[in-house]
Amino acid sequence: MTRIVADISVSLDGFVTGPDPGPDNGLGTGGEALHTWAFSADPDDRRILREATARSGAVVLGRRLFDVVDGPKGWDDTSGYGAGEVGRPAFVVVTSSPPESVRLADLDWTFVTTGLSDAVAAARERAEAAASDSGEDLDVVLMGGGATIGSALDAGLVDVLTLHLAPVVLGAGTPLFTGGAPRTLVRRSVTATSTATHLTYDVLR
Repeated sequence: MTRIVADISVSLDGFVTGPDPGPDNGLGTGGEALHTWAFSADPDDRRILREATARSGAVVLGRRLFDVVDGPKGWDDTSGYGAGEVGRPAFVVVTSSPPESVRLADLDWTFVTTGLSDAVAAARERAEAAASDSGEDLDVVLMGGGATIGSALDAGLVDVLTLHLAPVVLGAGTPLFTGGAPRTLVRRSVTATSTATHLTYDVLR
């Protein structure tokens, strides 16, 4: 079964970046603390990252996030998706127009210009094809940014919401939740480490 999983790190006060994010400062001022857990040596942090990325058949991201990860200060061999835990899934970008060039050309990019629902559908097709090849169930992962995940929740596209709650108060930045349609969540798991509290919820539709 292919699930649509929204997975994102968030501060205690609800921000997914610090203040003043941009292509050269993707997580904003102080926002690096949100992802400390992803580079932690804690065995539970490593397990959570490994299990999540191992189930990633395709990954959806918005154009602003793409511009950050594909920018000159973006992903490299040590800081790409999953931080080297697993192989590379397909990436689907929601955008109004494809970029003229891609720095990370060795990754599998698809650019969808017809909206988030179509991007999720395209990612599901890629994940299901990868699952057929591997013989394992694989997920579509919505990795962000915050507006993309919020829109997906509002549209009823998300099956599972995973939050990595970092022990930091940023005070400002990009909020994860800005209103929208109410959703009922059912908690599936909680794992606390020194760097984050990892929360997983089923999203009821």
